[in-house]
Amino acid sequence: MVRYHLSKTDVEDLVVGAAILGTGGGGDPYIGKLMVIQELERGRRIEIVSIDEADGDAFIVPVAAMGTPVVLMEKIPSGKEALYSLRLLEGYFNRRVDFISPIEAGGVNSTIPLVVGAERGLPVIDADGMGRAFPELQMVTFHIYGIKATPMAISDERGNAAILDTVDNYWAERIARAITVKYGGSAWIAIYPTFGKLYRDAAIKGSISLAIEVGKALREAKLAGRNPVDALLDVTHGFELFKGKIIDVQRFNIGGFARGEAVIEGLDEYKGSRLMIRFQNENLVAIKDNEVVASVPDLITVLDSESGKPITTERLRYGLRVLVISMPCNEKWRTSKGLETVGPRYFGYDIDYVPIEVRVKRVVKP
Repeated sequence: MVRYHLSKTDVEDLVVGAAILGTGGGGDPYIGKLMVIQELERGRRIEIVSIDEADGDAFIVPVAAMGTPVVLMEKIPSGKEALYSLRLLEGYFNRRVDFISPIEAGGVNSTIPLVVGAERGLPVIDADGMGRAFPELQMVTFHIYGIKATPMAISDERGNAAILDTVDNYWAERIARAITVKYGGSAWIAIYPTFGKLYRDAAIKGSISLAIEVGKALREAKLAGRNPVDALLDVTHGFELFKGKIIDVQRFNIGGFARGEAVIEGLDEYKGSRLMIRFQNENLVAIKDNEVVASVPDLITVLDSESGKPITTERLRYGLRVLVISMPCNEKWRTSKGLETVGPRYFGYDIDYVPIEVRVKRVVKP
């Protein structure tokens, strides 16, 4: 389908699917869902278009929230903040945006572009820059294709705002992160202004549709009395890593990120084992009994073991019964430039990246 309008059911499915793809990050999906449904109830339409609709001269801008996800649970957005940043960037370029884009698949950052699109009457492209969620601004496929993050606009809920133009994307991350901390831990950005052909080459296609498909598979499996996790693994080509009870969570707000780890004690067939997940906004590495079983850039997601619903890192807590799964990342992340940008060594882990499908075969090999 080249163009379609989102229904409330699509939105319900999308926020669940995006939270699963978001690997624990991207902000609370429930907040984002309420914002989008509010737009639909106001009579606004949200149009999703294929990436092929963006011709060579189309002006495309991703919009997103930036900062520590847990802050959004206390500083509930109105939906106008990202729109303000978009208008600032349009003023800088003296040009109206043609298409809105998500920057990532995850939580509130899959829904903020929909809210902005509804408010402005602009279509949202069915693509993004990650196919999952990552914690830093340069961690997008736009970066590995040589697209600059700046000029970018960054604002807060009070009306403070800035336009940044930096020498490279790493400096964009450093400066914008410092501003975000001064804003109180969250900011709203319009970033990676791009034109049609370059965007089409760099973006990960079909991310909105995939999120809807993932959420729909989970919902329909429950309605049919089937195992929702089996349905989820089928549609994502994922793997079960562990099942157990969370026995410890350490979480610290450091440098504008939620950093920490969760320890899970095995249940059922995993009894006697422990799994540790380390995160920086998003889940980065899963370590079972001192052996790495999954790592970035592959996706690691924690689910409620009963419902199959995703649990973001800010909602991990003692006593939750969980299931941990891993899913293959987009092939763009498995290139040398991709691994340089988001591989385990970038995050400080002295391990080689091994694709999840290879790691799982090694685990089950007799």
